[in-house]
Amino acid sequence: MKVWDVIVIGGGASGMMAAAVAAKQGKYVFLLEKNDSLGEKLKISGGGRCNITNGEKDLRVLLEKYGEASKYLHTPFSVFDNSQTNEFFESRNLQLVEQERKRVFPITENAKDVYEVLLQDLIKYKVEIKNNCIVSKLVSNNEKIISVETSLGNFEGKSFVLATGGLSHPKTGSTGDGFKFLEYLGHTVKTPTPSVVPIQTSDTWSHILSGTTLKDAKITFFTKNNSLLKKEFAKTGDILFTHFGLSGPTILNTASSVGVLLQSGEVIAEIDAFRNIDHGDLDKQITKIFDENKNKTFKSILKEIVPLGMSKGIEILLSEKFSNKNILETKVHSVSREDRKSLTQILKKLPIDIISLMGYDRAVVADGGVILDEVDMKTFKSKKYENLFITGDLLNINKPSGGYSLQLCWTSGYIAGMNV
Repeated sequence: MKVWDVIVIGGGASGMMAAAVAAKQGKYVFLLEKNDSLGEKLKISGGGRCNITNGEKDLRVLLEKYGEASKYLHTPFSVFDNSQTNEFFESRNLQLVEQERKRVFPITENAKDVYEVLLQDLIKYKVEIKNNCIVSKLVSNNEKIISVETSLGNFEGKSFVLATGGLSHPKTGSTGDGFKFLEYLGHTVKTPTPSVVPIQTSDTWSHILSGTTLKDAKITFFTKNNSLLKKEFAKTGDILFTHFGLSGPTILNTASSVGVLLQSGEVIAEIDAFRNIDHGDLDKQITKIFDENKNKTFKSILKEIVPLGMSKGIEILLSEKFSNKNILETKVHSVSREDRKSLTQILKKLPIDIISLMGYDRAVVADGGVILDEVDMKTFKSKKYENLFITGDLLNINKPSGGYSLQLCWTSGYIAGMNV
């Protein structure tokens, strides 16, 4: 039976990187992928635009985003960090551009261009690729991995890279296979949960705003116990309304904390649509618009008051909140001072009832994975098996949205490829 120098299991971002780098070192590399083609999740990352990395130049600040795992990442990131990622892709004629919040994208904003760069390296360095190959088991002799059992037969290798990804976007093949393999081999795996994920809400007024982004807002989360509200924390930034709830970077990077609150009971939120204006100044602003449009209906001037694109949702909310159910058809000159002030209060505290976090199918990133004490983080080699390397989302590392997850894939894939 043929014995490969390196068998890479999983053809996503870290697997493709590891295979290409290992092959460039002269290794005889076999890449196994369960899907029809490589990089299925990569091709849809960032909504198809591919947030390839984060542009933060201060390594300490960059690593802080990885939470408790940051102390494990200084050495690998000193070898291959975000600046090396930029150099890697730009040296292969894919120009990158930094956008808001230091998120870095290919200048084409096409994730498939990132995939093509990696694919061309695999072809250039003669990596043998086997698609539609489902791995069922890694076979060991307690010290080393000897072979893999697959739907297309058994394959033997000298080194193995496990790069099957986590549990986010299971339709792309990320179904947690790697966690099962690692547990079978005796590794400790923290149970994955969706972490960078949208939030499901029950509010009709917000659902009707699907596709609308509220810029620079503040959202405050409360726990509710016997009708008593306890403020837990607040975040500021853009909020995307969806047909099922809330999304966008501000929400995605808050979801993990909201998930913890949901474990203890009911959670509600309030959105301040005018966070840079206090109640008094907002009321003056609304009063001025009222004075200029006295003979118009309240509904007809609502667009001049509320943030862009939000009038339909606010109309529904007002019809629910006001005792006067005909408030929207009331002439502005007949709107009472109390109702005007109520409008101010509502816009500063838009109510949101949180149901749950969305599932793995909508998760950008799921946390969990093999605990880092069982991995040599200088090489990403397993401490239990001397020829097994573990990369990307299989590692128990917090990865907020903003390019951090893919950067971990590039770093771990590159270093594993260099060390197999």
